[in-house]
Amino acid sequence: FSLMCLNPKDFPDIHSGSFPDSFEIEADKLSRLIDKTLFSVSTEETRYYLNGIFIHSVKEENEERFRVVATDGHRLSRLSTELPLNAKNLEGVIIPRKTVIELRKIIDSKQNSVEIQLSKNKIRFVIDNISLTSKLLDGAFPDYEKVIPNNNTKELIIDNKEFIDAVDRVSTVSSERSRAVKLTLSSGRLHLSVNSPENGKAEDEILVDYNYDDLEIGFNARYLQELTSQVDGK
Repeated sequence: FSLMCLNPKDFPDIHSGSFPDSFEIEADKLSRLIDKTLFSVSTEETRYYLNGIFIHSVKEENEERFRVVATDGHRLSRLSTELPLNAKNLEGVIIPRKTVIELRKIIDSKQNSVEIQLSKNKIRFVIDNISLTSKLLDGAFPDYEKVIPNNNTKELIIDNKEFIDAVDRVSTVSSERSRAVKLTLSSGRLHLSVNSPENGKAEDEILVDYNYDDLEIGFNARYLQELTSQVDGK
């Protein structure tokens, strides 16, 4: 064989340059932050600035916290934890989805801390003898606080497993395109229904803690299933 080769000097050196900011976070804490938000990351290339998770520090009740946010424009996940040392006044950066997936694989079996190093357009994760360096996503992450409703007056308390099982049952006949499930709330009851012209109808009802005006609302079944699967407690 006679093979054409490229000049090794042309291979991109992504590790070059300085990383002026760095801090450490516990590996299990970082994996939890990823697990609870990654499912909301967008996969559409048109809005590339949503194709990753947004990390930054933020004030919560007079205390600075470390926060991770992800959204695809339809649903949004937000989770905060104690601020790591040296992460004070951390400006927001967007870590690409693929980088986050690879990072999650690396820290899956690790119990040590993860060192995070930052520059203007790159991020590096150091775990034991493993180093993962990635470019950051350009663009501004949207002002997510504006889309989180803060004037909802109704509260529903529900058994998570009962709810996810009921959604799973009725969504069996939902259309692949919309996956729509209609939720009808009345005092102490939640009625779930799906009406699909192609596949038929399905209904289910569970007992809930709800004592407000009747309410009808529809959601994508997959969104409900992915969200409730992230709930650890009741």
